[in-house]
Amino acid sequence: MTAPAQAVSAHHAGFSYVNVALFCIVVAVTVIGIPLYGYFVGFTLFDWVLAFIMYIVTGMGITVGYHRLIAHQSFECPDWVKRCALVAGGWALQNSALIWCADHIRHHARTDTDEDPYNASRGFWHSHCGWLFYETPHRTDKYEIRLRRDPVILWQHRYYWAIVASGLALPFVLGVLWHQSWIGGVSSLLLGGLFRMFMVLNSTFTINSLCHMVGSQPHGTQDSSRDSWLISFVSFGEGYHNYHHTYARDYRNGPKWYNFDPSKWIIYTLSLFGLATNLRRLDPTVF
Repeated sequence: MTAPAQAVSAHHAGFSYVNVALFCIVVAVTVIGIPLYGYFVGFTLFDWVLAFIMYIVTGMGITVGYHRLIAHQSFECPDWVKRCALVAGGWALQNSALIWCADHIRHHARTDTDEDPYNASRGFWHSHCGWLFYETPHRTDKYEIRLRRDPVILWQHRYYWAIVASGLALPFVLGVLWHQSWIGGVSSLLLGGLFRMFMVLNSTFTINSLCHMVGSQPHGTQDSSRDSWLISFVSFGEGYHNYHHTYARDYRNGPKWYNFDPSKWIIYTLSLFGLATNLRRLDPTVF
């Protein structure tokens, strides 16, 4: 739900060449490179299964780790669980938890205004991914104050790029070991690394864009947020966005038992083993 690369200048608006370059590389490899590779070399079932598993792990790192644990403090957990969640979230190439969560807190505090990072009133393209291409003067330190008190968040921020690299190295190494060849490693890297990254990025982007444009508002009309059960199927339960904006610190986005929200099920399952505590419900506060 925030940019894939760290801001070079936090307080001066301008074109973000780093973000544009990363975006173009991921899109070009996914749209052009992977189909060509698949046609001339081919992928195996292992490559596709690995991509699916990495998609789930990385997506949950964003929804459970970055979003519900760090940004909204909807539950608490031991530091080692938090570290695992932030490593998985870092694999998504959506910035460090420090920057991501500060931007997301600002989104809730200033929804549909110029200070909103992915202001939906500026249209689909801007809220989906266009906002990534520009630095913003609204990324101020006040949204990071609480986050900077957490040494685990600072640890992940410090080693963010190493974590991103590990998320690409892992499928490559697994591919080499499984296929017993370097070309097998490349196959697994393309699907389990770059294609998976592209899919997780866009699943997150749909929350910023479509969930502020399409769907219902059964819980409040205080802003443009919408509930969309369909989007929940590609975003690990984040599609119940109107509920989330109304009860921002609830560990559930889909409050009903039948709502598709695997992120809440993961958190609840962790609580059964004592690895998640103080699960919040119906809490409207943001910070």
